[in-house]
This record gives sequence, C-alpha cells and structure tokens, in this order.
Amino acid sequence: MTLYIGVDFHPHQQTLAWCDTQTGETDTCTLQHNLSEVFKFYQSVSPSVVGIEASSRAVWFEQLLEETNHQLLVGNPALIRARARSRHKSDNRDAQLILDLLVKDEFPAIWRRSQASNQVIDVLHLRRQLVNQRTQTYNRLQALAHSGGLPKGKMKTLGFQSLLKAVPMNESGQMQREHLFSLLEQLTKQIRELQSWLNRKASSDKQVQLLLTQRGVGYLTALAMVHTLGDVSRFEKVSKQVIAFAGLDSLEKSSAGKTRFGRISKAGSPLLRGLLGQSANIVIRYDTRLKAFYKGLAKRKPIAVAKTATARKLLVKLAIMLRDNITADEFDRRGVTVGNARFLTRSEMTVG
Repeated sequence: MTLYIGVDFHPHQQTLAWCDTQTGETDTCTLQHNLSEVFKFYQSVSPSVVGIEASSRAVWFEQLLEETNHQLLVGNPALIRARARSRHKSDNRDAQLILDLLVKDEFPAIWRRSQASNQVIDVLHLRRQLVNQRTQTYNRLQALAHSGGLPKGKMKTLGFQSLLKAVPMNESGQMQREHLFSLLEQLTKQIRELQSWLNRKASSDKQVQLLLTQRGVGYLTALAMVHTLGDVSRFEKVSKQVIAFAGLDSLEKSSAGKTRFGRISKAGSPLLRGLLGQSANIVIRYDTRLKAFYKGLAKRKPIAVAKTATARKLLVKLAIMLRDNITADEFDRRGVTVGNARFLTRSEMTVG
C-alpha cells in the first residue's frame, strides 16, 4: 500500500494526517464522529494503512475500516510519545507523529485480540460486575436480618431468606426488603443467562476443553486464559513472558548489589488474575505438586504470597498445556519423566 493515515483518535472526533508515498501528497483534517460522514471519507480513499494509539477501544471504527478495506494498526502510546521530537503536544502533532512512524516502518504496533475473543472477555467482565452487585445485595439483606433480630445464618440459603421475609418490619424496612429481594432475583437471572452463553462458548472450544482436564479449573478460568493470552506460541519464554503479560511478575527493586523483589506488577488483566487465584485455591486440593509447593511456601511466607505464587505456577502450567496441546495428565507425566531422566544421569555420573 502507498497510502498511510495517522489518526489521533478521541471519543467524539479524530484528527488525520495522511501521505501518499507514490505521489508525495500530504494533508491533515479533523472529522467529527458522525458515522455516515466518517464512513463516506474512508470509503472515498484508496485502501491504506491506518495507525492509532491504544488509548481506547472503538469497535465501530474497527468495523468501519474493515468494511472499507483499510488495514488498522494499534500502537503502544508510551513508545509513540517517546519518539516525539518536541515537547509540544496537539492533535495535529500527534497525528503527524503517527504518520511519520508508519511511513518509516517504525510504528510500535501491539498484538490485538480477535473480535470473538473481545466479546467473550466483555461478557466475563459483565458477569463479574453483576456478581459483585449480587454480593452487595446479599450483604444489605444480611444487615436487614441483623436489624430484625434473626439468628446467624447464610443469606444465600432459601431457608434463611424465608425467615427474613417473615420478620415483621416497619414501613422503611419492608420497602428495603421488597426491593432488595427483587433486585437479587433479577441479578441472579441475568447471571445465569450470561453463564449459559459462556458455557456454550466453552463447550465448543477445543482449547478450553483442554484446560478443563486440570482438576480445579472451571470453564470461566479456561475461557479467560484462552481469550486473554491468544496464541501462546508467540511467547518465546512462556515461564517469564506469560507471567509478565498477566501481571503476576514480581517488581524488582535492586540497587547497590542488593537484589529485592516486591509486589506483583499487576500490569495485565485483573480478570484473569482474579480467576487464577480462585482456581488455585481449588487446584491445590487435587494437584499434589501444587499442593506441596503451596504448603511448603506457606510455612515460610505469608498466606497471600503463597497463594499468588501458586496462581503463578498454575498459569505457567495452563499456558504450556495450550502451547504443546497436551492435557494436564500428560503435563504431569512429562514432568516425572524429565525428573527421573535427570536423576538417572546424575547417578550414572556418580557411579562412573
């Protein structure tokens, strides 16, 4: 392609700077986000390479470029800004900077998930938000139960809910109880609908089914793994790069010959980290190696540190399973085989 377009993208407008390398023609303009006008503009120009910063997701803009046969590249904002030759900043300058990097083939493009993966992750995020809202509703109902003088009980059980509904309350309490139970019913219905959709996605995905061979890993964690990491083969060193991608790597603060490691970076997906943490709590009941690792570390470190480290090991195991297309049992057998081979080699060397 000979046409390059640098776009400084904002929610309600975009500033463009383009260059035709064949004719040498350059120009800039600003488009307000009237969908018909934006579509008309991109349809009027020949297929081009369009570059934007990874500042926000604009699904409509991506679909528009795909329909008009343009190639979209999304760049790292920090690396793009680092290439600026001036401390001055404006929409025109930013668009021109992106254009220069595109023309020179120095644009720091980042890996992007597919639209299908983005849809699954969006639904996972929505489910998580609704679950949090339902938990808040349970807590508020629990407070009503305390104020009504009920004995200790679990609000999630139907029996305890029946007791709360039968407690005499004043007008304010009755209104709160009625609306909270109505909200609880609505949230539960919505969560079930989302889980049904996610379950169908999981049942038709071979990679998700592969991860489900690890006992303690559910379909939500497996979906988050598959659609957050994407193609695992793009990581040259899975044990380090996948951990950093998920934000489970420890921050190094070393100086003057002293090596120090602090908290995790949290640079990746909080959704994936949360689900891995929940799965790790269950996996250690069934996976003897992870269980031994967790118990050994928990004797020397705080429980939170041991759980985070266990989630990190689980992440590496699941990533290798995806990369090599193997089940959890096959992963464990390989580990035993490699360990025995090393032991035999050392023994033979000692005997010799």
